[in-house]
Amino acid sequence: MSGVPCSRAGWTFAATLGLALVAALSALTGFTSADTWTAEDRAALASMSLDRLPPPRSDPSNVVESVPAAAALGQRLFAEVRFSRNQAVSCASCHAPGRQFQDGLPVGQGVGTGSRRTMPIAGVAHSPWLFWDGRKDSLWSQALGPLEDAVEHGSNRTRIAKVLNTHYRAEYEALFGPMPDLTGLPEDAGPQGNAAEQSAWQRMAPNRREDVNRVFANLGKAIAAFERTVTPGESRFDRYVRAVMARDTEGQRAMSAQEINGLRLFLGKGQCATCHNGPLLTDQHFHNTGVPPRDAARPDRGRGAATTKVPQDEFNCLGKYSDAAPAACQELRFMVTDDPSMEGAFKTPSLRNVALRAPYMHAGQLASLEDVVAHYAKSPPSAVGHSELAHEGRAHAERKPIRLSASDVRDVAAFLRTLSGPITFAE
Repeated sequence: MSGVPCSRAGWTFAATLGLALVAALSALTGFTSADTWTAEDRAALASMSLDRLPPPRSDPSNVVESVPAAAALGQRLFAEVRFSRNQAVSCASCHAPGRQFQDGLPVGQGVGTGSRRTMPIAGVAHSPWLFWDGRKDSLWSQALGPLEDAVEHGSNRTRIAKVLNTHYRAEYEALFGPMPDLTGLPEDAGPQGNAAEQSAWQRMAPNRREDVNRVFANLGKAIAAFERTVTPGESRFDRYVRAVMARDTEGQRAMSAQEINGLRLFLGKGQCATCHNGPLLTDQHFHNTGVPPRDAARPDRGRGAATTKVPQDEFNCLGKYSDAAPAACQELRFMVTDDPSMEGAFKTPSLRNVALRAPYMHAGQLASLEDVVAHYAKSPPSAVGHSELAHEGRAHAERKPIRLSASDVRDVAAFLRTLSGPITFAE
């Protein structure tokens, strides 16, 4: 039959058979060509690649943030257990370098048990607000909070200043100038401690409290200089995107057919990229998505309760311990404090290495990635405030109902597992 043209029906049958064979081969190899991505899709993929991650945002409130000696000191302070009340807890206890800088627990465990999940650190220097509720406006101010928290380090400012003076004086003075005279100070005193510690703090002369506060703030700045160096490394997803951009068919085998379909759902009807976008896969904002409270009797208000705390924080960008000019503190100066959508809202975490840090959500309420995706598909109402995903009553104007099948949920979860990669930091 060579040279005899096929009929239209014969051609259609052959084309259909060919497509079926390609589909079967894709199923067997676990790979589907991504050349069907549209120009708009390709732009979205490129925007999510780690290749597009800019340098960390500059923090004018911390003049030593990029000083290598500060990062080196900060790394040692990050692992220092003598700051804690029981001499056993350090920043690295919850943010363990060997465990993606987290602890794998539903809620943090220090000298006591916390109420929220330990947040990831990799890439955190890109965020203008810290903690699940954004109650701190700088990385150095955030580093100070756990030190005085009763269930984290459980320590106080004079104890911490004395540890610095005894064990790190030379390194401290090389960065910040002379250590103030701390002789005669109470062993345990601070404004956030127990009643005895608060009383001892109030009995101290104002200039001596000022000295301790300055040392305390500088400690936070050194730790922040180290945390600023903690960054996520390349994942399979990044290699896949690079191959898509180069039209490298072989390189696109970095992801399977299921994972590619999960990526399409992530960008499309799953609406995941609405909040999880950019190279770190986070919009750095706060959202109420109806996550069930850990304690139903006392639902966590999240960002709704934090906006009054930031302006009152003595270690914020506008405070006396900040190195910034007031004009440089734009986020704090123009922070919205009366947005009802922030009630019950929590920070969007980066999805980098998300598969390596179960359980999930702000208090570890969900055990697996499949549980997380299924939660969004279910879109339940929120126990406090109004969920952006709930479509009864006041629906979120920019969202349509998320409709995902059981196989869709599995595919999105499979895609999320492609986001794992090494974490690097200054050593």
